[in-house]
Amino acid sequence: MKKLFGTDGMRGEAGRFPLDAATIETVGASLATRLKEKIGRAPLIVIGRDTRESGEWLEQAMVAGAVRAGAESKTAGVITTPGVAFLARTLPADAGVVISASHNVYRDNGIKIFAPSGRKLDDATERLIESDVFSQRELQGAKAANPAAIMFKSNVTEANDLRACYLAFLANEIGRGISLDGMRLVLDCANGAASNIAPELFRRLGATVTVINNTPDGRNINLSCGSLHTEGLQDEVIEQHADLGVAFDGDADRSLFVDAGGRLVNGDASLWVLAQYLNRRHQLNHRTVVATVMSNIGLELALQSQGIVLTRTDVGDKYVLEELLRLGASLGGEQSGHIIFPSVSLAGDGLITTLSMLRAMTEAGKSLHELTEGFQTFPQILVNVEVKVKQPFSEIPAIRNAAREIEAALDKRGRLLLRYSGTESLARVMIEGESQNEIEKHAKELAGVIQKELGV
Repeated sequence: MKKLFGTDGMRGEAGRFPLDAATIETVGASLATRLKEKIGRAPLIVIGRDTRESGEWLEQAMVAGAVRAGAESKTAGVITTPGVAFLARTLPADAGVVISASHNVYRDNGIKIFAPSGRKLDDATERLIESDVFSQRELQGAKAANPAAIMFKSNVTEANDLRACYLAFLANEIGRGISLDGMRLVLDCANGAASNIAPELFRRLGATVTVINNTPDGRNINLSCGSLHTEGLQDEVIEQHADLGVAFDGDADRSLFVDAGGRLVNGDASLWVLAQYLNRRHQLNHRTVVATVMSNIGLELALQSQGIVLTRTDVGDKYVLEELLRLGASLGGEQSGHIIFPSVSLAGDGLITTLSMLRAMTEAGKSLHELTEGFQTFPQILVNVEVKVKQPFSEIPAIRNAAREIEAALDKRGRLLLRYSGTESLARVMIEGESQNEIEKHAKELAGVIQKELGV
């Protein structure tokens, strides 16, 4: 059976399978049914969405299906992805559903489902929902439901109360003791889910806030703004003489930073700052940070200099979280700015990350630029080679030997990552090292060997 749920939920073009109204109504009904089977009563499901124009009718379809199957639903309206995870844990609900495609363009949308713990829904339940979707599709054909025919109207008061609960948690618990008086911030809300809550949060804590890209119209989410396009934020930080700039993505589960000099600080550099902060406070469990195979070797070497171990996982916050929980570690994340503090939330939260960064700055009495000292991003090159088959590299002597020679030449001051694309017939050669010329030479040589052995 074809999978609908990936590592980050279900995603696609809104209006087309599986992000059409009929399918999402089936997902809502299936989720309610499967939860009822587990817990033996009518489940409570809390739902939120980002600012895409398709979000409201997809929300209506989800609620219609869930209610038809006997669930109670609460809707938070426009709210961040981690906000829904928080509500699922706090209400408590039996599941939280987010309608968002994160950093994708507005035409896309997606469904993420959280368990009450704040973790994403277990694989077994996702497979059951997929089975229900395909069974229903066979019965009904590909006929799409008419969103306008779904009788549901969100409760505005209820939505406001749920969002206020999340804001109070951020300001009063995560932000407790942080005074931002005299601090100037620039926030890029990506015309997404953070557009209202982020400015209110940081003003409540005393900051002087300038906000850009916080006028969503349903189609401008992530459009030349937010964490994928930080140039405007960098310019604004300099123009406003701000202390810090923050770029969120569409659903605000990640944040990137800009220091007072207009320099971009990515997720690797954020992990470096936050790891040092936690380590000084003896809160960095096992002196370990979890990141993915894509994190720059510069982070690994910087952490090593402080006696901190970097453990790597496959790409995806799901795998970072699994390793954090397995190790009992307290900090992990990705280059994209998706940072997880499992003692606070099992979902990455760009607002929590920002509050943590501000706490590190204010307690140290230092600028972000000063706190990132000691971290150096090493040059990196990525080369793709089209291949006929995805044979394990270790089974091909010429590739295996060439890779070993490169690793020996890099001598622990560089890194080779050789892998296949998960979606295309490509071998990916990624090399990091101290010299751009050296890594380009190594990448070209290894790509040539792969082309000879496996190339089209």
